[in-house]
Amino acid sequence: MKTKNIISLFVIILLIGLVGYIALNGMSIGIYDISPVTKEIKQGLDLKGGLYVIYEAKVDPNEPNKDTQIEGAMRVMRNRLDKENQNEATIAKQGNKWIRVEIPGVKDPREVANILSKPAVLKFIDSEGNEIIGGKDIKNAQPGYGEGNQPVVMFELYKDGAKAFGEATKNNIGKTIKIELDGNVISAPTVQTAILGGSGQITGMENIEEAKKLANLIESGALPVELEQIEIRTIGATLGSDALTRSIKAGLIGTAVVLLFMLIYYRLPGLVADMALVLYILLVLIILSATQVTLTLPGIAGIILSVGMAVDANVIIFERIKEEMQVGKTIKSAVDSGFHKAFSAIFDSNITTIIAGIVLWIFGTGPIQGFAKTLIIGVLVSMLTAITFTKYVMHLVVGLNSSNKKLYGA
Repeated sequence: MKTKNIISLFVIILLIGLVGYIALNGMSIGIYDISPVTKEIKQGLDLKGGLYVIYEAKVDPNEPNKDTQIEGAMRVMRNRLDKENQNEATIAKQGNKWIRVEIPGVKDPREVANILSKPAVLKFIDSEGNEIIGGKDIKNAQPGYGEGNQPVVMFELYKDGAKAFGEATKNNIGKTIKIELDGNVISAPTVQTAILGGSGQITGMENIEEAKKLANLIESGALPVELEQIEIRTIGATLGSDALTRSIKAGLIGTAVVLLFMLIYYRLPGLVADMALVLYILLVLIILSATQVTLTLPGIAGIILSVGMAVDANVIIFERIKEEMQVGKTIKSAVDSGFHKAFSAIFDSNITTIIAGIVLWIFGTGPIQGFAKTLIIGVLVSMLTAITFTKYVMHLVVGLNSSNKKLYGA
């Protein structure tokens, strides 16, 4: 049993080291390439810079609802940016008729700018030239693949739109129904049978990326006012080019101090906590990379806060274990009891933090959402490592049959 536990601990340490190496350096396996997380994590305006675009809203100065129209355009632009995973972008009104958009770390500025200003007026036109339904009738739109593995946009209609579309397809069997986007025909399929289910497909896209962009434009809706792009420029990191380097350096120093403190103060449990903390950091970086979260300085603050909560969870557990040993329990019994008694405190504190993060995510914008996302991800991962990984490894350590309670910080 003791030998088995030693082997298990050795394998765990090797796996953590392997995951760390792959995460930080990447790896090529045949035709598959795993990029380092440092290259995959997008950085915000404050850390890397990006671009800003100025749009002029073409509205009549005497129009009483011009402010409402401009605000509506800003909401549509926000939706489009969110669908492009540009949650950290900022949109602000300037003067009476201008909108300023700042977008971090984009590769093709003009492509993103084109998505923002595109009217996206969608119409289905029958063979007689009558409009059947428009973009407002579409409930949702998703990219996918149709017959012959061709990229398509699959859409679902609201009740009234589904009824009108069903009647139109019933009356136009053998005829074409044109699908127009901003006055341009993007597809003109021939109706084979009545489509009564309230759903259909738009064809004519060259690739799946084009289908994704069209689906995003349809879902975000048409702009309520015409926008003219009058300026586009790249901007540098708002906090300076060395802000990220200094932030990472500070984080590494802080983490190293915490690791050393846990090892000295809690000894064997501290070593287990250090392993859990290293695994926690690696998992957070991998998740941030996989989910394409844009990292800003507030986002880094969210990660650091969740690191503190991860350490705090281990401290609560180890203090409970020490208390149980001080009343005369065996090490194994003290570990079991310590985890059991610490669970409710850890669970309650983490759940309340997650709730606060969700509220910030829903009602916040830009950097506030970035902070909320990294905080939620960090807290969820910290619960996983503290409650499952730490508990499993602690039982392996206890299985080494050491009866010296001083090794457990008692």
